[in-house]
Amino acid sequence: MNEDSTPIGLRLNALLTEAGLSPLDQALAGHFQDYLSLLLRWNARVNLTAIRDEEGTLSRHFVESIACACALPAGIATLLDFGSGAGFPGIPIALFRPEISVTLAESQGKKAAFLQEAVRVLGIPVKIYAQRAELLTTQFDCVTLRAVDRMPQAVEAAARLIAPGGWLALMTTRADLPNLQAGAGASFSWNVEASLPGSDDRVVALGKKAISSPA
Repeated sequence: MNEDSTPIGLRLNALLTEAGLSPLDQALAGHFQDYLSLLLRWNARVNLTAIRDEEGTLSRHFVESIACACALPAGIATLLDFGSGAGFPGIPIALFRPEISVTLAESQGKKAAFLQEAVRVLGIPVKIYAQRAELLTTQFDCVTLRAVDRMPQAVEAAARLIAPGGWLALMTTRADLPNLQAGAGASFSWNVEASLPGSDDRVVALGKKAISSPA
């Protein structure tokens, strides 16, 4: 880990501790520093995310994505980050849960190029699908969605990509959640949603797909 990562790692770990999450070890904190540096450089030239400063990136993108990674059940082997954008929550999940094989689906060319570079720099075995996720035919143990365009339609498409017994993880607001759950369909049963760190409005909700379709 380079010297510059130390203050970033300390700030990120302070935010995680404040959120009731475990701090990162030195090596993992170094990966998040590298990710942050790359994201800030690219965001100066390419519109990757609306949040463009270090503090906002740490608190909203990193901490919320790590909280999502912590919320995912054990036993997930494959995960699709649907409309990954700048890699949230997919890249933090890949870093924090290395036992999960992560695929990032992003159809916008510049964002997909960033994801390719991020995966190369971080040295993580993450797949990039640089087309619309709806075109995939593979099913996954888990699909995550966060701040995706036309979110209700995206949830409906994502539901078809989840294997029986798999999970749909939605990062959204309490107000929008019921509509998104309805879009997923009757084959999902939902856990109680958990507030994301720093907000009572933003939540992560987990829906489990039935082994067999309801009558």
